[in-house]
Amino acid sequence: MPVTQADIDLAHRLADAAGTAIRPYFRSAHGVELKADHSPVTRADREAEAVMRKLIEAERSGDGIVGEEYGIKDGVTARQWVLDPIDGTRSFTVGRAIFGTLIALVEDGWPVLGVIDQPIQRERWVGIAGRPTTFNGAPIRTRACPAVAGAILATTSPHLFADDDVPHYLGLVAAVSGGHARQGPVYGGDCYNYGLLASGHLDIVCESGLQLYDYAALVPVVEGAGGRMCDWNGDPLTATSAGHVLAIGDPARTDDVLEALHGTTEIHDR
Repeated sequence: MPVTQADIDLAHRLADAAGTAIRPYFRSAHGVELKADHSPVTRADREAEAVMRKLIEAERSGDGIVGEEYGIKDGVTARQWVLDPIDGTRSFTVGRAIFGTLIALVEDGWPVLGVIDQPIQRERWVGIAGRPTTFNGAPIRTRACPAVAGAILATTSPHLFADDDVPHYLGLVAAVSGGHARQGPVYGGDCYNYGLLASGHLDIVCESGLQLYDYAALVPVVEGAGGRMCDWNGDPLTATSAGHVLAIGDPARTDDVLEALHGTTEIHDR
């Protein structure tokens, strides 16, 4: 079924509720802990997801929920609300306002609505399938990129790539830098990078090892702004994608980016 105004209104209320839960912990006592996978989690992560899940269960009890902190709740519809209360918890814990709350509506495995909300700076990107993406209510567009050489590439951290993904990533780094180290990537940013790309400030974002809750909300935001979201083989991102993620602001550069990533070695989804 198409995304309705009620869906959009609920997504905004979810973002508002998460922001209210998060803001008191920013640059304050947040109780950071390490999870089993050694990634950080704070009271803000848990409280923000809990309040969003409560709203969904009250208003859309038949829909499924996928959340980073509290897992999967099966639904009876073809829809899932996919939640990452703080994407970029490391940035949050050190007081950097480049994290975001991610909210997606996925239907039959396809992301159809996405929100990137930065609750400290009060910045919100909203993408809806078939509609222009907005930033704080105003339509935005990605920018043209005449060539991969000189394009601005971003990733959260090269240390997050699996060993066999590193050569592919470095091939892309070499292509954008054109042999000039000063044209190297922008590091840090998590979901915030995708908002910046949708707003026309970055050209490419490349990451791997992402989960559904890391990328589902990004797809409608980037594509509604005129960009392209795909995996490292150029295939669309769905609920079953393996976590190799590319955002390309100018879709005309897609083949060039994929060629730089592939080089002479094959990429295997795991």
